[in-house]
Amino acid sequence: MPGRRLVLASASPRRADLLRQAGLSFEIRPSDIYETARPDEPAGDLAERLAREKAAAAAARPSPALVVAADTLVVVDGDILSKPRDPDESRAMLARLAGRAHAVITGLALRMLPEEEFHTEQVVSRVEFTPLTPAQIDWYVSTGEGADKAGAYALQGIGALMIRSVEGSYTNVIGLPLDRLYPHLRRLNLLP
Repeated sequence: MPGRRLVLASASPRRADLLRQAGLSFEIRPSDIYETARPDEPAGDLAERLAREKAAAAAARPSPALVVAADTLVVVDGDILSKPRDPDESRAMLARLAGRAHAVITGLALRMLPEEEFHTEQVVSRVEFTPLTPAQIDWYVSTGEGADKAGAYALQGIGALMIRSVEGSYTNVIGLPLDRLYPHLRRLNLLP
């Protein structure tokens, strides 16, 4: 039987970068699903469900594979901060995060093929922002860095200037908790 391939069920350049930085070879096969919360669905359950749906929908060749999918949410006061629609919404999100802590929740789903076995979990990190003035928020929004990111910021970029602390997985905040993925990669002989 040929070796198991690693498949990333995401078009996220950040997730792909994390896998490359870990020295992994993989295929990118994004899946397109309808991403919406069910009534009264907790954020963690939503992230985990969406990740599983992405893994299930990802097209993979019949040879043995591990499909990795993730969905990352920024949550403050019980509200999910999605990707901002425009600069004004980015400003509002950053003002809400400034000077306080919030949760970053990633649903991680692994689909083993051809077995069709799934493993899913929720990973939570706590991120604390420094206080920010309106001018600092305007400057960051003008960089465009957070325009396509949940919560309107990127920890791995200029946004790091605004972060006071991270409790939990750093890579989780970027979008893929490598510390949780690592044991599965070892078990399936995808890493030495």
